[in-house]
Amino acid sequence: MPDAPTGTRRGRWPGRPWAVAGRRLRALLPRRGDYDLRPRTVRADLVAGVTVGVVALPLALAFGESAGVGPAAGMVTAVVAGVVAAVFGGSGLQVSGPTGAMAVVLAPIVAAHGVGAVAVVSALAGLFVILAGVLRLGGLVSNLPWPVVEGFTVGIACVIGLQQVPAALGLAAEPGHGVLPTAWTALGRAFSGPDLAPLLWSVGTVAVVAVIMVGAPRLRPGLPGSLVAVVVVTVVAEVAHAPLRRIGVLPQGLPSPTLPTLDPAALSPLLGAALAVAALAAVESLLSARVAASMAGARGAYDPDRELVGQGLASVAGGLFGGMPATGAIARTAVNVRSGARTRLAAVVHAAVILGVVYLATGPVSRIPSAALAGVLLVTSVRMVSLPTVRAVLRSGPSAALSFGVTALLTVVLDLVQAIEIGLVVAAFLALRRLARDSGAHREAVPGPERPEDGEIAVFRLEGALFFGAAERICDGVLRRCVADRPQVVVLRMSGLSMVDASGGRALRELVLALDALGTTVLFKGLRPEHRGLLGRTGTLETVDGAHVVDDLGVAVDLARSHVRADRDS
Repeated sequence: MPDAPTGTRRGRWPGRPWAVAGRRLRALLPRRGDYDLRPRTVRADLVAGVTVGVVALPLALAFGESAGVGPAAGMVTAVVAGVVAAVFGGSGLQVSGPTGAMAVVLAPIVAAHGVGAVAVVSALAGLFVILAGVLRLGGLVSNLPWPVVEGFTVGIACVIGLQQVPAALGLAAEPGHGVLPTAWTALGRAFSGPDLAPLLWSVGTVAVVAVIMVGAPRLRPGLPGSLVAVVVVTVVAEVAHAPLRRIGVLPQGLPSPTLPTLDPAALSPLLGAALAVAALAAVESLLSARVAASMAGARGAYDPDRELVGQGLASVAGGLFGGMPATGAIARTAVNVRSGARTRLAAVVHAAVILGVVYLATGPVSRIPSAALAGVLLVTSVRMVSLPTVRAVLRSGPSAALSFGVTALLTVVLDLVQAIEIGLVVAAFLALRRLARDSGAHREAVPGPERPEDGEIAVFRLEGALFFGAAERICDGVLRRCVADRPQVVVLRMSGLSMVDASGGRALRELVLALDALGTTVLFKGLRPEHRGLLGRTGTLETVDGAHVVDDLGVAVDLARSHVRADRDS
């Protein structure tokens, strides 16, 4: 055969894996088609971006305060991470920044390791999320069970609400304690002080914020209730010289990027924290992107792997600029979609709006009462819980209700990542139990016209999954029937098996050996190619004559009858 010419398949073959890797990496990077610069589309993105920026400003301040890193870090994250995630992310409609769930995870990290550790955790978590995207794990991460996701959402809402109790009562939260003890302690401290004026002003501020946030959009749809509420109570507090805690001085511009200081001795405990943050960032971002896709239809399509890369880069950038880890924000993304956003330009504009506030209005913003931000988050936490969705989960069955309840409860009592892990374990256990319950072996009559040999033949139809949770029960059931009836031939119909694992293959091997000891011949019918390979590797096929593995039931029955006749004639 002549040598293949240059440029043919043989010549290109050595470089093909690198070409595939190159295409996959290019798919994770920004591209020209991410934007639509037609005037009508640009106008829609500008309007949506300004709307989301106005909504996001008080939330960014509040979540930074709630996480323990300060309102300034929240604003920096909304700007820097918001732009990076918009440009590099896989969703054209996603809006990213600080979120309540991330604040819940960061608060104990700040209490244990200090504010300085947040930059390191943010950078490490971002690298983990980038790695997950490069390894194409986006589709895997986004497949969390629905009851676990809803339980996590309800639990986060409860935690966010409990975190605001001290600020709502005019007190500073005591670091290093869980949300339940902190809220309970704050109640005792608030009513034991000699001066109740700060308490009354704080509670009144929260009440006014809640009323405005609920009522303003009803009076005029599209009105950003949270921003209006914060402005109103801030002006009243300033005019009345109210004894309220303020969020404090903010930087008059973005800080310069700096590499976080890394202490090798502190790296080990921070790795666990970074993994927890990375897990949350991946799950929440992909969940938010999925919500946007469901709301926007075709224009909401997203690439989960690219989304992970973008969110990872956003967290790294946030850490370099003194911010906090970022994730996709479900509420702000929903506002973006409802406001008519068409491309990722809207998310960039949202960050630019907040950046304008950083440079032009830090003085007034620093005078916002902490109780006002607490009120914003209390209303936000209530809105996170959808009662129709909760009812739907509880009505969908005991397994779903248990997974939902366990995840929600543990989110409040332990922490979010542990709650998701345990919730997944519970959901997996219940799913495996249901799978095992739906799997079994059923005795069937020998098909076709009755023959004298049929009384010596037992046909069993195996259904479901022959796996570690059901294999022993299924095979023992078949063996007990055969011990009682003593057939000469057993036909195992295996085409109904959706899955066979190593435990199932081994249990099937033991069944064949036990039946052989009874003098019973075993025939396999309808063995799938993927199952055939596994049964070969587990040694099961070695126990069966190759001629006894057939694809057609009629052939299997004829073969069984010939065995019975041969035994009678011998």
